[in-house]
Amino acid sequence: MSVLSQTVDWLTDSAHWSGDDGITHRLVEHVGYTAETVAIASAIAIPLGLWIGHTGRFRSLAVALTGALRALPTLGLLTLIVLKTGIGLTPALIALVVLAIPPLLAGAYSGLESVDRQTIDAARAMGMTEWQILTKVEVPLALPLIVGGIRSATLQVVATATVAAFVSLGGLGRYIIDGQAVQDYAQMAGGSVIVVALALVLDGLLAGVQRLALRSRPSLVPTSA
Repeated sequence: MSVLSQTVDWLTDSAHWSGDDGITHRLVEHVGYTAETVAIASAIAIPLGLWIGHTGRFRSLAVALTGALRALPTLGLLTLIVLKTGIGLTPALIALVVLAIPPLLAGAYSGLESVDRQTIDAARAMGMTEWQILTKVEVPLALPLIVGGIRSATLQVVATATVAAFVSLGGLGRYIIDGQAVQDYAQMAGGSVIVVALALVLDGLLAGVQRLALRSRPSLVPTSA
């Protein structure tokens, strides 16, 4: 029997979908890790990116920082944090947040930089404050790129959240780690297939949100009232 047919059998076996080690439970854990990571990283990176994009300050530093963070190896970073803090959810979340920040930060400041300067000048000429320009002009026009950053970060976290299994946590990575330990290739391939399917579903949903944000972009500078 080939690995492909064994993988199909593993995925279609109802016994693998129930219980604490079942696919449903592991899938919920994986989505939970992803949502928590993207929420924390967004709370850090998006306000910072909006400030950089609006003021133009520290842009070179932000570009260098995002490039450096993208180059960090996930497993190496996780191992380093575990050595400092111990095993648990915290080191895995810290590693994932660090890796999710670059696309979120880049999406925020790039989005604001893409706004036509004449539109911003016109808003200032209308008497709008800097806060009104940011919230009523720049952010609405930059929203598609900001959502694009969230989309990119989400896909990266879904793919790399499997490393949580290395520190004895749950998620879909357990199937890869546990399957490797006993040379159960069907379990490893099945876990990988579910991770890919989850990434495709989330990407499709966020692509729809991004298209919606693009269609809802204001075409005119809003009034200051």
